[in-house]
Amino acid sequence: MIIPDENPSTSRRWDRPIPRIGDTTSSATRAAAPTGWSLGDQVQQGLDTAIDTRRDIRRYRHDDVPKELVNTVLWAGHRAPSVGHSQPWRFIVVRDADIRDRAAVMADRERLRQAELLTPDRRAHLLDLQLEGIREAPVGIVVACDRRAPASGVLGRNTFTDADMWSCACAVENMWLTARAHGLGMGWVTLFQPEELAELLHLPNDVETLGWLCLGWPDERPPAPGLERRGWSRRVPLSDVTLADRWPDSAQPEAPVSALRQTLHSPNRYQVVAAHDDADQLLTPPGSLGLLDQTLDRVEAAGGTEITGGTLVLVGADHPVAHLDVTAFEASVTHDVMAASVAGTGLGVSTATAAGLSHLVVDAGVAQPVQGARSVRIRGERGDLRHADAMTPVQVEALLRDGQALGAEASHDGLVCLGEVGVGNTTIATALACAMTGLGPDEAVGLGAGSDTAMVERKAEIIKAALTRTHTDPNDPERLLAALGGPEFAVLAGVCLGAAEAGSPVVLDGLATSVAALIATKFSPGLHGWLVASQASREQVHHIVLAELGLEALMELRMRAGEGVGACFGAQMILTGLQVRRTAARTC
Repeated sequence: MIIPDENPSTSRRWDRPIPRIGDTTSSATRAAAPTGWSLGDQVQQGLDTAIDTRRDIRRYRHDDVPKELVNTVLWAGHRAPSVGHSQPWRFIVVRDADIRDRAAVMADRERLRQAELLTPDRRAHLLDLQLEGIREAPVGIVVACDRRAPASGVLGRNTFTDADMWSCACAVENMWLTARAHGLGMGWVTLFQPEELAELLHLPNDVETLGWLCLGWPDERPPAPGLERRGWSRRVPLSDVTLADRWPDSAQPEAPVSALRQTLHSPNRYQVVAAHDDADQLLTPPGSLGLLDQTLDRVEAAGGTEITGGTLVLVGADHPVAHLDVTAFEASVTHDVMAASVAGTGLGVSTATAAGLSHLVVDAGVAQPVQGARSVRIRGERGDLRHADAMTPVQVEALLRDGQALGAEASHDGLVCLGEVGVGNTTIATALACAMTGLGPDEAVGLGAGSDTAMVERKAEIIKAALTRTHTDPNDPERLLAALGGPEFAVLAGVCLGAAEAGSPVVLDGLATSVAALIATKFSPGLHGWLVASQASREQVHHIVLAELGLEALMELRMRAGEGVGACFGAQMILTGLQVRRTAARTC
């Protein structure tokens, strides 16, 4: 017979010691209530709502976000899970307008680059979409991953070396949901070349960005994801992305579908949002005028809604390089066109008059001085690019200063349209474009105004020789103009800066004016927001320069007229669009 143990020390059940820190539950407690860690129906529903209504916001109000609320969003990101508890994220909060301007231009450029990889229909669809709100959002947050610690030194990264980047993505999601819960909008922009964004933010080596987060009060409240609503893509069923146990041997899931085949500031966010608001009030679907609507938004943000006119600034000069047999026309044609322009009968000036624009004809160095033109001629010899620099630094400085004054003067009438006259200046424009973009002369040189194949080859040879001789830094605009430029390029670059500083949008014409504008952005990156591309000429390098500027042309008519003809046609379209906005029916 077994006698029960009467020893109290073995028969008594003792209370479980409860630690004062850490997990206070016991296995018995957890077994009795497996769902006991739930936060409850109300919290679950709130989380589900935040996830379901989170949107990639592209349009923002100009109202500031309080610093405390920004910190709330950042604190949510900082509480994300991370591999080996390494916390590799670094949050760069950007409010500086100049940095935002530069980032926005980078995104504009990349958007156009990606569009070129698509089918024509898909490309047009992409260009109709607003893909970022960098200029409008009052706060930018760049999440950077600090990868300077060796992967082998972080628990969990030795085998999955990118787990630190995944950790930062978790931080982004935390921030996004927190922003949504507080009524803020957030948009994730990855339209960047990573190394360009890293350079802009002065990131050290081995610190990588995950793109740019726009943060602000949303100026849209989309009921569904924007790309889904616009027919770009759809959310696939959960069953299509859920697999049991392993990847199947047959009936493979479909691969994800890819669509790919001076300190001048851009217009501030208040102006940008006001332009969007003005367009939204019209009795028509938002964006119904396509690219013209986007252009009108840009023009309104830069110059306001009451612009009714403008001025063509037509700048002419001759070039020693024309004597190297790179052009189909005699150099004297420059003077003839300029003289006709002064008389009011040149093609560009006639187009300006027909469009209701005034004009200003400027002689920056025509071999025979042009009577009646505004003179900004420089003294001294000029080189032919191949054997000697085009100008001296002193000459460049004087022309830039004169151009700025002309731009400020022309801005009084509204839009400032750029035009140029100069036999041989397509060669100069192409040389400058190659120096700034890294494009090879053989790829860049086009027919210009009537060249033949042999002449094209000579152009390429001369540009190669000029680039080899100069080795010019693409980010040194004064040196670029001195080594490879021409007087009208320096003047037009100055006009861009002067007009924008005075608050006027600048309408570009063909390759030469676009190259001048690209040079001007080297002086002041904020200029980008004041530029409008009227047309893309038939010169392929012009398309590349416009992409570098982050601009999409209003027209593509294979023009080769020069003289600001395309800019005047574009200005007429813009002025008509502004008039329509002022007079069309509006909603409440």
